[in-house]
Amino acid sequence: MVATSSNAKVISDLEYDLLAVLKNKTEAIEIYNTYMQDAQEMDSQPCVQLFEKLQQEEMRQAEEVRHHLQEVMQKGKM
Repeated sequence: MVATSSNAKVISDLEYDLLAVLKNKTEAIEIYNTYMQDAQEMDSQPCVQLFEKLQQEEMRQAEEVRHHLQEVMQKGKM
């Protein structure tokens, strides 16, 4: 929970959790670029394809988390 000095919540625990997940997803999306480059340098197209697939899945999941976060921020829950 994020709190102010008067102990009133700035954001809910759920909003914080969703933000943390979204941050982790976006970091994962970025790091897959490095993994793909490493696989390309090793001339391993199957690994490049795997990392691309995993990155796309992270993108899809990040979008889903983003949608949930928007709903929670607007309505207070889903």
